[in-house]
Amino acid sequence: MNKLGLSLSILMMAGAAAAQSKWDLPSGYGANTYQVQNLQQFADDVGKATAGKLKITVHPNASLFKANEIKRAVQSGQTSIGEFILSSAANEAPIFGLDSVPFLATSYAEARRLHEASQPYLVKTLAAQGLKLLYAVPWPPQGLYSIKPVASTRDLKGTKMRAYNPATSTIAQLVGAQPVTIQLAELSAALATGGVDNFLTSSASGVDSKLYEQAKYFYDVNAWLPRNAVVVNQKAFDALDKPTQEAVLRQAAAAEQRGWRISEEKDGEYVKTLASKGMKVDPTSETLKQELKAIGARMTEDWLKLAGADGKAIVDAYHRK
Repeated sequence: MNKLGLSLSILMMAGAAAAQSKWDLPSGYGANTYQVQNLQQFADDVGKATAGKLKITVHPNASLFKANEIKRAVQSGQTSIGEFILSSAANEAPIFGLDSVPFLATSYAEARRLHEASQPYLVKTLAAQGLKLLYAVPWPPQGLYSIKPVASTRDLKGTKMRAYNPATSTIAQLVGAQPVTIQLAELSAALATGGVDNFLTSSASGVDSKLYEQAKYFYDVNAWLPRNAVVVNQKAFDALDKPTQEAVLRQAAAAEQRGWRISEEKDGEYVKTLASKGMKVDPTSETLKQELKAIGARMTEDWLKLAGADGKAIVDAYHRK
């Protein structure tokens, strides 16, 4: 190769290197969860679709940022992209807490309708914070785990109840329990040391975090289906060329569709696994069910007051669908 050819080759290689972008994608959940596995497939698919121009590295299990720090890290540009559970940011704006309003949406079909009705408002709120929503995937319906039997909310009074968002803190207070803020990654240890007596979380979390080793009762109360959202810093997204942006959006849409399907498929499997591991999987008592629904109705009214006209529009659209 002559000098001119060599120089051109070096310039081309330098240009290709400069064009490549690398994003770190933190998650607060374990690598064995379907949410993180879906993240990993999304990252792999983006790499293939962009021929390596955008490389996304997934960091599970709060190894890069703690779960409650991820959203802020993406906003501030400390990382370009991240995954967080929407309801953890409910104190920032009512829209983030919508999918954790108890008993508003208790099945996958209802959760999908609520997701569609609220999507434009969620996108708008995130955009005002410099964030672009790529996709959102629900956890299975939240069940009640306990180290002791629970027949009514009276059995929860005076206990230590795990809280991971404003809604779970409110529920704990309304039933007379003490809310204890514990991230999922720390929950098993808290159970082992007596730091928590009961909590609401999905069948998936019960299996993935081996919560059945200490919590021996599971009540399938179907309180809500909280969503994990994957968001990207808008400036980081805008810095990509148009074909790369389009590839990211295509793979995000595929990840959302795939994630919803897997979540629903796995829910039944997870409940069966909890039972096989020695948990007593009970249908919720009628008393507990009615008491929790009353709490849900009260919290729905509270959410509507906070959310105002936009909240009413979302709930009205949800009920029309």
